[in-house]
Amino acid sequence: MQWFDMQQVNGDCHQAGAQWREFLRVPALSAGLYVLAAGAVDGQSPHTEDELYYIIAGRGQIRVAGEDRPVQPGVAVFVAAHVEHHFHAIEEALQVLVIFAPAEYSKSGS
Repeated sequence: MQWFDMQQVNGDCHQAGAQWREFLRVPALSAGLYVLAAGAVDGQSPHTEDELYYIIAGRGQIRVAGEDRPVQPGVAVFVAAHVEHHFHAIEEALQVLVIFAPAEYSKSGS
């Protein structure tokens, strides 16, 4: 078993000044914490793997393939591989659990 304390992962992100911290990687999936401050710009581009976002904390919007939806704690959003998406209008700092399947960049060769 692998066990993760998300408060510790968040603290590690904050201490490193990073928005992204991967904490699990196996061939079938990877998982990490994505942290965006209120008002931040989310510059991500489409990934080569499917993603599941689970909002742990914060409030804002996500745009997926031109469609906007509000995000807040408890919301989960599936984004298929190669689909344009990003968070925006971030009102309260977002903490997002991100799960890639298969593992991030495993289909891109990077």
